[in-house]
Amino acid sequence: MKRILVACGNGIATSTVVATKVKEYLQEHGVEVATTQTKLMEVPGKVEGYDLLVTTGQFDGQTGNVPVVKGMAILTGIGADKTMEEILNLLK
Repeated sequence: MKRILVACGNGIATSTVVATKVKEYLQEHGVEVATTQTKLMEVPGKVEGYDLLVTTGQFDGQTGNVPVVKGMAILTGIGADKTMEEILNLLK
């Protein structure tokens, strides 16, 4: 089971949409995943132990060894396929 932290400005609306889409995509590709939503400002204190961080806003904080994917494309639909492939490849 892979763990993904999804962060947006308030940790509610956009992160929920992105988390749902990412989870569905990964399950369709045989990857079991658990997602957690959070606020961008809370990421440094929460990211440890996750396999991936997906953000929908500007984030320049520390994530240790956790890779970061910018997930705005998942919201807009522009370039979403490429972003989803990147997420899948990072979790394989």
